[in-house]
Amino acid sequence: MQFHIQPDSEIPASKQLFDQIQFAIASRQFPPGHRLPSTRQLATITGLHRNTISKIYRQLEETGLVASHAGSGIYVRAQGHEGGAERPSPVLEQFPDAFELVQTSIDQMLARGCSLRQVRRLFLTEIEWRLRCSARVLVTVPRSDLGAGELMLQDLAPSLGVPVELVPMEELARVLEETDSATVVTSRYFIGQAEAIAVPLSVRAIPVDIHDYAEEIATIAQLPQHSRLGIVSISSGFLRPAERIIHSLRGDDLLVMTAQASDAYKLNALVRTARTIVCDRASYARVRQAIESAREDLIRPPEIMCSESYIGQKSIDTLKRELGLGEKLREESQPTDESQLHLG
Repeated sequence: MQFHIQPDSEIPASKQLFDQIQFAIASRQFPPGHRLPSTRQLATITGLHRNTISKIYRQLEETGLVASHAGSGIYVRAQGHEGGAERPSPVLEQFPDAFELVQTSIDQMLARGCSLRQVRRLFLTEIEWRLRCSARVLVTVPRSDLGAGELMLQDLAPSLGVPVELVPMEELARVLEETDSATVVTSRYFIGQAEAIAVPLSVRAIPVDIHDYAEEIATIAQLPQHSRLGIVSISSGFLRPAERIIHSLRGDDLLVMTAQASDAYKLNALVRTARTIVCDRASYARVRQAIESAREDLIRPPEIMCSESYIGQKSIDTLKRELGLGEKLREESQPTDESQLHLG
C-alpha cells in the first residue's frame, strides 16, 4: 500500500490517511497480524506530524481493526474465523511476523484445493518429522578434513544437548540407511555434497555458518609490515582458505605460515618463527606445549590469539530452533506441578 496525501484537498489529511489504512486492512493488503508502519515512518512518507498519526492509530484501535502491543507496535487484529482473540498471543508478541506467514501459507494451500483438515495434517506431519529428526544429529565432512568436523562437534555437542556424531561424508549414505531419523549438519563448504546424499533418503541437511573471525581479521589488518603470522588449526581445510584470505588482505606485507596441530615438525618450526599465532580452541593446548618446549630458543614467545568458536552463535541458535531444541529446553526448565507443590 502506497500512501498519498493531497494537501489542497477539502478532506482533512488525517481522514485521508485513516481511510487509506482502513482500505488496506479491508482489502487484505494489510492482513491479520501485519505490523503497521511506525509513526516515524508514516510521518516521513506522508509529511504529517507524528501526533496526528498517533491519533489516527488510536481511532483505528477504537474501531477494533488494530491492536497495540506494548513495546512491539500496532498490528492488524484477527477477526472472527481468523481467531481474533482479545488477548494477543505471546508467540505473536515475540514473533510479530509469524502469524502473517502462517496465514499466508494456509491461504495458499486452501487456494490450491487443500481442505483445512489436510492443511492441519500437513503442518503436523512436518512438525512431528522435524522433532523426530532432532533426536539424532550427524555432523559430516569429507574424510580428508575430519578436523573441520571435530571443530563443529566441539561447538555443537554442548550447545544442542542431544547426541551429536561425526560421520565422514564417505560413510554418510550407509549410516543414514541404517537409521530411522536424523538431521545432517555441515558447513556451507560441504552442504552440496551432504544434500546429494541426504535428500534422496528423505533426510534433512542443514548448513551452519562458521564464525566470522572479525576480531582476528582486525588484529591481522593492524600487524606491522613484514610481521610473521602463524595459523594453526586441526582442520586442513580451514588453513588453505585462511591463508588466501590473509594474502588478499595484506598481500606480501606479511609472512604467513600454517600448520596442522597434529604436524609436530611444522608446528615447532612455526612457534620459533611467528610473532603472532592465531589458532582454534582445539589446537591451543598443542600450541602452548610447542612454545614451552622451544622456550629456551625463543627471544620472545609469540602472542597467541585463540578463537573460542568455529561456528557462529547465531547459526547455532538458528539450528536449535530448526531442531525444536529451544522449546524443549524451555519446557524442561519449567517446574512441574509436583515441584511447585513441594516449593509451596
